[in-house]
Amino acid sequence: MKPSIPQGTRDFSPVEVRKRQFILSTIKTVFELYGFQPLETPSMENLATLTGKYGEEGDRLIFKILNNGLHEKKDADKAKLNDEWSKLLEKPYSSSVVTERALRYDLTIPFARYVVMHQNELAFPFRRYQMQPVWRADRPQKGRYREFWQCDCDVVGTNSLINEAELLCIYQQAFDKLTIPEVTIKINSRKILSAIIEYSGASDKAIEVITAIDKYDKIGQIGVRDEFIKVGLNNSQIQRLEYLVYFLMKDSQNIIDVNGRNVRAIDRVEEIFIESNIQIGIVGLNELKQTLNYYDVIKNENWRNKIEIDFKLARGLNYYTGIIMEVTTGAVKMGSIGGGGRYDDLTGLFGLKNLSGVGISFGVDRIYDVMEELNLFPEALETGCKVLLINFGGENELYSLQILKQLREANIAAEIYPDAAKFDKQLKYANKRKIPYVMLLGDDERNNKTVSLKNFTTGDQQTLSVTQSLNILQHE
Repeated sequence: MKPSIPQGTRDFSPVEVRKRQFILSTIKTVFELYGFQPLETPSMENLATLTGKYGEEGDRLIFKILNNGLHEKKDADKAKLNDEWSKLLEKPYSSSVVTERALRYDLTIPFARYVVMHQNELAFPFRRYQMQPVWRADRPQKGRYREFWQCDCDVVGTNSLINEAELLCIYQQAFDKLTIPEVTIKINSRKILSAIIEYSGASDKAIEVITAIDKYDKIGQIGVRDEFIKVGLNNSQIQRLEYLVYFLMKDSQNIIDVNGRNVRAIDRVEEIFIESNIQIGIVGLNELKQTLNYYDVIKNENWRNKIEIDFKLARGLNYYTGIIMEVTTGAVKMGSIGGGGRYDDLTGLFGLKNLSGVGISFGVDRIYDVMEELNLFPEALETGCKVLLINFGGENELYSLQILKQLREANIAAEIYPDAAKFDKQLKYANKRKIPYVMLLGDDERNNKTVSLKNFTTGDQQTLSVTQSLNILQHE
């Protein structure tokens, strides 16, 4: 048979793994700098843990795991399971006998489950980061896979907006370290969205409206308007939604209001909420302003990326209740490369009420694609080895092994070609591996206790003492 892998999954070569590890270690360094602790959860969760947490569309994308019957102890249960298996060929399954578990859809719900199960062991506020793969039965396309990694950090057990400000800083610092250009961190509030929907008179269709707005980047304003019409909104409701979501915030700075005044757009939105007595909108705007005020105090003035208020930002997941954020880059045509927000009672789904949390996620696979397209990875990641020792066989081979030991004791990544093959073959191997140096250890070098070091980049070759060669390799 012709070897293949499932659609939407990938193999990763050694070079790709090193590049991915570079992304993960960079983000991990930032997480640890801000006091977050590492956590891991199982690849599979009980199906009941996941369903009903991501909305109808999300539930359809959960990969369910079929029971194999090995855990069944009663013959009657095995017979029932076998009967269900036979029905799978005829129609979709629905019985819990067939599937009780599923691959995790994201890292947030498993995290909430973990917090509830271990609440008596944790010190709150609990700050955790998690880097693991997740699975979604989605249609594969550029930047979208069925198996991919997420990097999350969350804080639970506090309502303070300092957390939101720090998460903005984490995004800024991580993307600055990764040198990704033209990054925009968009910020909004689900409370503001709820207020906009209330202002439009469409509160009875709030979920449908938010779902439609969340599709803006894919289908544009006209497409979103068609979605509004499909769910039954009238022209007046649509006009009010579009006024606040699009036109008023188009420039996000100053506008000329109906009285001819030059005012900030966000202040005009606040006036509308006050005039209409929409309290949730006033609260949402105050939280947004306070978050940005905290951020201004703790941000690094050298960060290049921008923060942008965007009332179109919806973040489709049902559990968000407060500040939400999303990261994009204008340097590459790609979807969001990060996102997150506040969830006030996520642990309440598992019986632990009134425990607010907030978190963000990095889209590692999309970040990788962006950095690869822009050629942002350090050249040193092309190989894990700095020097290859040419194997001339005989006594020279033993001398090479002695030098190899010294190289590794000096923390210099090195390897010896295992066979005394033709010299040209060994050089081609080093070149294909993109190893920057080769070390030639022949009769002269062995007799004189020296080495010949060749730089593949410059072509220079020089005879050195072992100490001199170690010094060069350690500092280049």
